[in-house]
Amino acid sequence: MPKPSAEPHHASELTRLLHDRGQNHLRVRKRGAVLTIESGPDDAPWRHARLRRDTVHLWTLEMATRGATWERTPFRAQMGELVEVLTDMFPWTIEPMD
Repeated sequence: MPKPSAEPHHASELTRLLHDRGQNHLRVRKRGAVLTIESGPDDAPWRHARLRRDTVHLWTLEMATRGATWERTPFRAQMGELVEVLTDMFPWTIEPMD
């Protein structure tokens, strides 16, 4: 059975959750089953992390690496829980890139 895709409202929800936690510099881009958290200029964004839809309600957390690749983490949960993990356990990964 194929994995479910992310829906447009998921990007809006993730943006709201991040902004509710004070991360107003971040935005979310949706592509297929992935929600990419990014900041910076639209034409050259800095990718911080992404959520990949795994099931109807569960997502996995992936982190950007220096080599423009992605590293999977062991975290798999609902979107709100992964936002807490990202902002509480890995705050340096989503700092503004000024």
